[in-house]
Amino acid sequence: MKGGLKRGDRIVIASHNEGKVREIGELFAPFGVACVSAGSLGLAEPEETGETFAENAKLKAEAAATASEMPALADDSGLEVEALGGAPGVNSARWGGPSKDFGLAMKRVWREIEAGGASSRRANFTCALAFARPAAETRVFTGQVFGTLIWPPRGERGFGYDPIFVPDGYAETFGEMDPQSKNRLSHRMRAFEKLMVAAYEDE
Repeated sequence: MKGGLKRGDRIVIASHNEGKVREIGELFAPFGVACVSAGSLGLAEPEETGETFAENAKLKAEAAATASEMPALADDSGLEVEALGGAPGVNSARWGGPSKDFGLAMKRVWREIEAGGASSRRANFTCALAFARPAAETRVFTGQVFGTLIWPPRGERGFGYDPIFVPDGYAETFGEMDPQSKNRLSHRMRAFEKLMVAAYEDE
């Protein structure tokens, strides 16, 4: 990825979700890359009109890069539930209503699973990370983690749907795991690893 990242760089995280910004900042910290949130810069949130995670991540990263004149990284991610045909998907935050209340969103997911009568509780998180620079080509990297949904929610760590998602091979939900454990295996980490390989492969 020509013109990638190097130690000492600053990058805009194109999100107003402080939990997401914090998690991405922790991923970048070992590489000496400082992160600043779009919210702290007063950047507007563009309307997410894409039909896929990749499309939404790309439009958010490009908007932040253009407005800030800095490199920008945008994440678009969400929960895909097998029994719901992949929903809520790109509408994961919207299922929480205008206030993006994930307590309400988790209740809706479980209510719709039970209403459908499906026995499967399989689900996955998908993350698309888009890296953009002003007037340069945007690159998008994706990652997934698979697991099972549980009810009631467990744990107050993480954010979003973390308290109802148990990743394969583990007994704890993402909401119960310490941040370091979650970061090692999350969908965001898997996308991030691909991004960093691309960022340094040309050096």
